[in-house]
Amino acid sequence: MAKGYWVARVDVQDAEAYKKYVAANAEAFKEYGARFLVRAGQFETVEGGSRSRNVVIEFPSYDAALACYRSPAYQKAMGFRQNASESDLVIIEGYDGPQPGD
Repeated sequence: MAKGYWVARVDVQDAEAYKKYVAANAEAFKEYGARFLVRAGQFETVEGGSRSRNVVIEFPSYDAALACYRSPAYQKAMGFRQNASESDLVIIEGYDGPQPGD
């Protein structure tokens, strides 16, 4: 089964308020097996536009990624994020097919 991913780009306008989101999202992320792969590290925009913060979160499955987003715990946390930042979020199914060189 392919894993699921959240790919988010975020501009934080209120860092103190955003900390409330970070604290609140931990409950949902733990429940749905989330694992951070990228969390606001160094980056260079080589094509297109960007935001100041990039995040990639891995879930055990695409269904788990969707369920986490739709969960009451995450919806509560999301209220903190929406008041402190602007973001783009895509939930996407991973790929388990052939790779270059296979």
